[in-house]
Amino acid sequence: MKGLLFTYALTYGGAVVSLFNPFYGLLIYFCFAIVRPESMWYWSLPRGGQYSRIVAIALLIGWAGRGFGDWRFGRGGAIVYCMIGFWLWAIASTLFAATNTDVGFTFVENQAKVLLPFLVGATIINSLKQLKQVAWTLALSQGYVALEMNLSYYDGFNRMQFGNFGGMDNNCNAIAMVCGAGLAFFLGLNAPKLWQRLIAWAGAGLMAHSVMFAFSRGGMLGLVLTGIITFILIPKRPRHFAIFALAVVLGLRLAGPEVTDRFVSAFADEQERDASAQSRVEMWDACWDLMLKKPVFGAGPDHWTGIYSREYGWGVKEAHSLWFQTGAEMGFVGLSLLLAFYGFALVRLWPFVYVHRTVPDPWFHDLARMVIASLVGFGVAATFVSLEGLELPYYVTLLSAVGLKLLSRWEETGEWDEEILAPQHQDEAYSAEFDEAIA
Repeated sequence: MKGLLFTYALTYGGAVVSLFNPFYGLLIYFCFAIVRPESMWYWSLPRGGQYSRIVAIALLIGWAGRGFGDWRFGRGGAIVYCMIGFWLWAIASTLFAATNTDVGFTFVENQAKVLLPFLVGATIINSLKQLKQVAWTLALSQGYVALEMNLSYYDGFNRMQFGNFGGMDNNCNAIAMVCGAGLAFFLGLNAPKLWQRLIAWAGAGLMAHSVMFAFSRGGMLGLVLTGIITFILIPKRPRHFAIFALAVVLGLRLAGPEVTDRFVSAFADEQERDASAQSRVEMWDACWDLMLKKPVFGAGPDHWTGIYSREYGWGVKEAHSLWFQTGAEMGFVGLSLLLAFYGFALVRLWPFVYVHRTVPDPWFHDLARMVIASLVGFGVAATFVSLEGLELPYYVTLLSAVGLKLLSRWEETGEWDEEILAPQHQDEAYSAEFDEAIA
């Protein structure tokens, strides 16, 4: 019943509000993209409700009513234009390379469902307050999914491994958790209230644990790399080291021998490698061969699975690598656009990791850390899974694009109209509150 009320209230109430303020419709759309109400509460909601589509239509109408927002992106422009370019290249690949244009245009349509909300967000989010609301929406939504997966696991059914949540298998859902864990950890690290930190860290912990009982080697490797990059990025202060150490200890405690054995098997040599791991390597070789044969437009969007995979003797099977499959299907140009989309987000935010870099608000340092930790974990894990439809990493990258847009405007005008604390004063305030709470 709670799922029914929640979904209907956000769908129809949000649709009305979106007509006048599309930002709130954007938050609801992001929530639905992660929680997937029809999968989360499948026993309560009727199928075919089109809840996300109803919100999206109202959102787009509201966006159009506001003149399609502000397209001055500053240093965030490269990210936005790579996203647009990737979508346009999918159309070109469909027209000039696809043997089945219906399959290609289905991919184009599905990508448009990601691109349009991305463009809405990039053009209408114009304040740090709104950017924080997007970050919390993403983290809380993924954290709620993790909570439900953990409850199901301890109730006796491993929904992460066998439930096919949201039309995604255990590997795809594990990577979504990896992407959300880095985001939630840094979102909580310097949150202004203790209860906010605890909620964010609880979400990060639930996501990390979900990766473990998903038994996804790619997800586990991504989680380990997220931990390593997190250690590199955290401020080098005793309380931050203590928080990180506690997270590592809890992670090791939750990882049982079955999880450890599954993870270690990813690094076995060719003689000891199991059939699943060995098949991945061989499919990557086949994708590379197809990339060399069709380097410009590729074989066509979604043309590896069931079409070229058959020709290479694999039957109907994904390539088990986002990067190799994208290259095979959309050529080196399409792969380069996708890599540049994420690469610009990482490279252009990296300087803001350091506290000596002047920013109008200290939260920009946290933004840089959470986006980098999230996307590094995703990028590593996606090497082992094909998951073009996973929306969370696109929206984490949106945080980068908008953050860079706001920073560019501040650098151009020198004006900042939001209430801020100086970096050193803010850190002292957080530290004092943290120490008082612990005492």
